[in-house]
Amino acid sequence: MSVVKSPLPEQASKTVGDALQGALVDLIDLSLLGKQVHWNVVGPRFRSIHLQLDEVVKCARLASDTVAERASALSVPPDGRAETVARTSVVGTVTDGWVKDSEVVEIMVAALDKVIGRMRARIAATDEPDPVTQDLLIGITGDLEKHHWMFEAENA
Repeated sequence: MSVVKSPLPEQASKTVGDALQGALVDLIDLSLLGKQVHWNVVGPRFRSIHLQLDEVVKCARLASDTVAERASALSVPPDGRAETVARTSVVGTVTDGWVKDSEVVEIMVAALDKVIGRMRARIAATDEPDPVTQDLLIGITGDLEKHHWMFEAENA
Protein backbone atom coordinates (compact mmCIF):
# COMPACT_ATOMS: atom_id res chain seq x y z
CA MET A 1 0.00 0.00 0.00
CA SER A 2 1.28 3.43 -0.88
CA VAL A 3 -0.22 6.44 0.82
CA VAL A 4 1.85 9.01 -1.05
CA LYS A 5 2.89 8.79 -4.69
CA SER A 6 6.60 9.40 -5.08
CA PRO A 7 7.54 12.24 -7.41
CA LEU A 8 10.66 10.27 -8.33
CA PRO A 9 10.98 7.58 -10.99
CA GLU A 10 11.08 4.03 -9.62
CA GLN A 11 14.87 3.48 -9.73
CA ALA A 12 15.57 6.93 -8.26
CA SER A 13 13.03 6.26 -5.53
CA LYS A 14 14.80 3.00 -4.66
CA THR A 15 18.23 4.64 -4.51
CA VAL A 16 17.00 7.60 -2.47
CA GLY A 17 14.85 5.39 -0.23
CA ASP A 18 17.85 3.19 0.59
CA ALA A 19 19.96 6.27 1.36
CA LEU A 20 17.32 7.75 3.64
CA GLN A 21 16.65 4.46 5.44
CA GLY A 22 20.36 3.94 6.06
CA ALA A 23 20.73 7.49 7.33
CA LEU A 24 17.72 7.03 9.63
CA VAL A 25 19.16 3.90 11.18
CA ASP A 26 22.60 5.41 11.70
CA LEU A 27 21.20 8.60 13.23
CA ILE A 28 18.91 6.72 15.62
CA ASP A 29 21.77 4.49 16.71
CA LEU A 30 24.12 7.45 17.08
CA SER A 31 21.58 9.13 19.37
CA LEU A 32 21.23 5.95 21.45
CA LEU A 33 24.99 5.50 21.74
CA GLY A 34 25.37 9.16 22.69
CA LYS A 35 22.77 8.86 25.43
CA GLN A 36 24.29 5.63 26.76
CA VAL A 37 27.72 7.17 27.23
CA HIS A 38 26.11 10.44 28.41
CA TRP A 39 24.60 8.57 31.35
CA ASN A 40 27.79 6.68 32.16
CA VAL A 41 30.66 9.10 31.52
CA VAL A 42 33.04 9.65 34.44
CA GLY A 43 36.29 11.54 34.84
CA PRO A 44 37.69 15.03 35.19
CA ARG A 45 36.04 16.23 31.95
CA PHE A 46 32.68 14.78 32.94
CA ARG A 47 30.68 18.00 32.74
CA SER A 48 31.93 19.29 29.40
CA ILE A 49 31.65 15.90 27.69
CA HIS A 50 28.27 15.22 29.31
CA LEU A 51 26.93 18.48 27.86
CA GLN A 52 28.59 17.90 24.49
CA LEU A 53 26.93 14.50 24.26
CA ASP A 54 23.53 16.14 24.75
CA GLU A 55 24.27 18.32 21.71
CA VAL A 56 25.12 15.30 19.56
CA VAL A 57 22.02 13.43 20.71
CA LYS A 58 19.80 16.44 19.97
CA CYS A 59 21.38 16.84 16.54
CA ALA A 60 20.96 13.14 15.68
CA ARG A 61 17.36 13.02 16.92
CA LEU A 62 16.32 16.11 14.97
CA ALA A 63 18.09 14.84 11.88
CA SER A 64 16.49 11.40 12.15
CA ASP A 65 13.05 13.02 12.22
CA THR A 66 13.89 15.16 9.19
CA VAL A 67 15.20 12.11 7.31
CA ALA A 68 12.13 10.01 8.19
CA GLU A 69 9.78 12.76 7.09
CA ARG A 70 11.66 13.16 3.80
CA ALA A 71 11.33 9.42 3.22
CA SER A 72 7.60 9.60 3.92
CA ALA A 73 7.23 12.51 1.50
CA LEU A 74 8.81 10.31 -1.18
CA SER A 75 6.50 7.35 -0.41
CA VAL A 76 9.21 5.40 1.37
CA PRO A 77 7.96 4.15 4.75
CA PRO A 78 10.73 4.85 7.30
CA ASP A 79 11.70 2.02 9.65
CA GLY A 80 13.17 3.13 12.96
CA ARG A 81 12.28 0.03 14.95
CA ALA A 82 14.83 -1.18 17.48
CA GLU A 83 15.15 -4.49 15.64
CA THR A 84 15.92 -2.73 12.36
CA VAL A 85 18.45 -0.39 13.99
CA ALA A 86 20.20 -3.29 15.76
CA ARG A 87 20.36 -5.35 12.57
CA THR A 88 21.54 -2.69 10.13
CA SER A 89 23.54 -0.01 11.95
CA VAL A 90 27.33 0.17 11.91
CA VAL A 91 27.69 2.69 14.72
CA GLY A 92 28.91 0.08 17.19
CA THR A 93 28.29 -0.67 20.82
CA VAL A 94 29.79 0.17 24.17
CA THR A 95 30.27 -1.95 27.22
CA ASP A 96 27.91 -1.52 30.12
CA GLY A 97 28.87 0.43 33.20
CA TRP A 98 30.94 3.55 33.69
CA VAL A 99 33.02 4.86 30.81
CA LYS A 100 36.10 7.03 31.33
CA ASP A 101 35.79 10.48 29.73
CA SER A 102 38.78 9.88 27.43
CA GLU A 103 37.22 6.62 26.24
CA VAL A 104 33.91 8.38 25.57
CA VAL A 105 35.74 10.81 23.32
CA GLU A 106 37.32 7.90 21.39
CA ILE A 107 33.94 6.13 21.14
CA MET A 108 32.25 9.23 19.78
CA VAL A 109 35.02 10.03 17.30
CA ALA A 110 34.84 6.45 15.96
CA ALA A 111 31.03 6.44 15.81
CA LEU A 112 30.90 9.81 14.08
CA ASP A 113 33.62 8.65 11.64
CA LYS A 114 31.46 5.69 10.63
CA VAL A 115 28.26 7.68 10.29
CA ILE A 116 29.94 10.53 8.39
CA GLY A 117 31.59 8.08 5.98
CA ARG A 118 28.25 6.46 5.22
CA MET A 119 26.53 9.84 4.94
CA ARG A 120 29.11 11.00 2.40
CA ALA A 121 28.44 7.85 0.34
CA ARG A 122 24.72 8.65 0.48
CA ILE A 123 25.41 12.21 -0.62
CA ALA A 124 27.18 10.85 -3.69
CA ALA A 125 24.42 8.29 -4.36
CA THR A 126 21.64 10.88 -4.25
CA ASP A 127 23.38 13.48 -6.43
CA GLU A 128 21.67 12.49 -9.66
CA PRO A 129 18.39 10.93 -8.52
CA ASP A 130 17.34 13.58 -5.98
CA PRO A 131 19.29 16.78 -5.29
CA VAL A 132 16.71 17.75 -2.63
CA THR A 133 17.55 14.70 -0.54
CA GLN A 134 21.22 15.23 -1.28
CA ASP A 135 20.99 18.76 0.08
CA LEU A 136 19.30 17.50 3.24
CA LEU A 137 22.06 14.90 3.74
CA ILE A 138 24.76 17.50 3.11
CA GLY A 139 23.37 19.71 5.88
CA ILE A 140 23.14 16.84 8.35
CA THR A 141 26.66 15.70 7.50
CA GLY A 142 27.98 19.21 8.07
CA ASP A 143 26.46 19.18 11.56
CA LEU A 144 27.91 15.74 12.31
CA GLU A 145 31.34 16.85 11.10
CA LYS A 146 31.19 19.81 13.49
CA HIS A 147 30.57 17.42 16.39
CA HIS A 148 33.34 15.14 15.16
CA TRP A 149 35.77 18.07 15.16
CA MET A 150 34.73 19.07 18.68
CA PHE A 151 35.31 15.58 20.05
CA GLU A 152 38.64 15.30 18.25
CA ALA A 153 39.68 18.63 19.80
CA GLU A 154 39.12 17.02 23.22
CA ASN A 155 42.08 14.70 22.51
CA ALA A 156 44.40 17.31 21.02
